[in-house]
Amino acid sequence: MKSEIFNLPDAELEYFPNFLNTEKADLLLDKLLKEVPWQQQNIKLFGKEIPQPRLTAFYAEQGISYTYSGLQLKPNSFSTELWKLKQATEELSGFDFNTCLANLYRHGNDSMGWHADDEKVLGKNPVIASISLGGIRRFQFKHKTNKDLKESIELQHGSLLIMKGSMQHFWKHQLPKTKKEVAPRINLTFRKIN
Repeated sequence: MKSEIFNLPDAELEYFPNFLNTEKADLLLDKLLKEVPWQQQNIKLFGKEIPQPRLTAFYAEQGISYTYSGLQLKPNSFSTELWKLKQATEELSGFDFNTCLANLYRHGNDSMGWHADDEKVLGKNPVIASISLGGIRRFQFKHKTNKDLKESIELQHGSLLIMKGSMQHFWKHQLPKTKKEVAPRINLTFRKIN
């Protein structure tokens, strides 16, 4: 499968624009929109509790939990579709995953601010495999110390983005709001929690 490699300092970033064909991606998007137990949790921002600007669901192998931004996520068992996607992602990337955080961005106002996936439970150099379904959104990166280093990518329907190496130590990423008319987007992020 053809991929694009981004030559970023202190990072490894590989993008597969056609990880899933359009028919498979359409079917999966429709099924996940209907069947995932989406929820909107409150997060603390500057001392205030506000609703998270997207919906989420967490899937994990038995006995695994995940906490980020003060949220304790209760795991669901992997569905057949998500398990198959996990296996396909592992086969392509050469890495093992035991969790999936699903995010639903309902419209352009749903977003994810600047952050790095660098929690201790993810290990020293975490690998994050991220599948995009639905509306095309711009995904942005910026280096933590060199302000001149920035990158962005339009994440296509059915694509897979793999962030690895020391990327989470040196780079932050975000999915910003957009005023453009955009279809709902699901993002499936596979990780390994130790």
